[in-house]
Amino acid sequence: MADSLRIVSIVGARPQFIKAATVSRAIAAHNQAGAGTVIDEKLVHTGQHYDENMSQVFFDELEIPHPAYNLGVGSGTHAEQTGRTLERTEKVLLEERPDIVLVYGDTNSTLAGALAATKLNMPVAHVEAGLRSFVRAMPEELNRVVTDHISRLLFCPTPTAVANLAREGISRGVHQVGDVMYDSVLFHARKAAPLEESMLRRLGLAPKAYYLATVHRAENTDHRERLAGIFAAFDRIASEACPVVVPLHPRTVKYLRQYGLEVGKFVLVIDPASYLEIVVLEKNARQVLTDSGGVQKEAYFLGVPCVTLRDETEWVETVEAGWNILAGFSSDAIVAAVNRAPAAHGTTDGALYGNGNAARRICEILAAYREH
Repeated sequence: MADSLRIVSIVGARPQFIKAATVSRAIAAHNQAGAGTVIDEKLVHTGQHYDENMSQVFFDELEIPHPAYNLGVGSGTHAEQTGRTLERTEKVLLEERPDIVLVYGDTNSTLAGALAATKLNMPVAHVEAGLRSFVRAMPEELNRVVTDHISRLLFCPTPTAVANLAREGISRGVHQVGDVMYDSVLFHARKAAPLEESMLRRLGLAPKAYYLATVHRAENTDHRERLAGIFAAFDRIASEACPVVVPLHPRTVKYLRQYGLEVGKFVLVIDPASYLEIVVLEKNARQVLTDSGGVQKEAYFLGVPCVTLRDETEWVETVEAGWNILAGFSSDAIVAAVNRAPAAHGTTDGALYGNGNAARRICEILAAYREH
């Protein structure tokens, strides 16, 4: 009888659902192949994103296994959200007694899951380890740094991530596997293709005749000056060139109302989009404007120029390759970046982020870890 590896995977936000779906597919394929260790995965949804459009639709569309646990954490301050997640995750881990706890990315769910496991002497595996913005004021930066330093297995997407860990004295258990988001985009771009024509027609859009924008990070939403500058830029771009489509994140809606900021009449606001819809919008956009790390990479994978609404990025490779421009939050700087972004679209060098088999490689390493 084959050995088994019991895994608890912890997710709580949209990017994590996408990454977990990719790894879960690889786990299913690994088990179906019937060679070596069988991986038994239980999924824990912390409920950090609890809105239907931000959560359940992703599980349905991405065909993620139904979560074994939904912790219902909801919103709150960083301390409140992290504390509730830590407390509730600990109870799950005590019940499940996994061989390893798998966490993704850089959210409060990531940190709480890693802390809960470590305090119970359970090994942690971190998918997307080694990323650094070098801005400690960002909650995400603190989450990823702490998680990396208490993880037993660190799955890095790029050589830069490996080098970042080495500078911090972390070399044991480090594996450069590629980026599971590249796996995901390759898979879902094919799946989304039949939706393109009808979706663009429904929104009144033509391919390469609109900009796609997303804004959700606290460094932008929680500061009136930043949010005002970003939406002023959207208004200028939309009025002078072509529509700016903004799937509006609930956090952004909250702060726009709180600050009394108006969205320009040429800016097309839509509800939060499903992952397949986002892939369609990214693929057909003239340019992407975003403060999301995941969206930056997806634009790069799809060969669409990107303007990042931050002063730094964890994905420095996209900037070095000339497909991503850091613009910050000033209206003038954003408009200038849009005007100088590459006009060409096409295939980029996805090999910077692996060969599209990162999730399979993660499964192989997990299985080998159990066998030793």
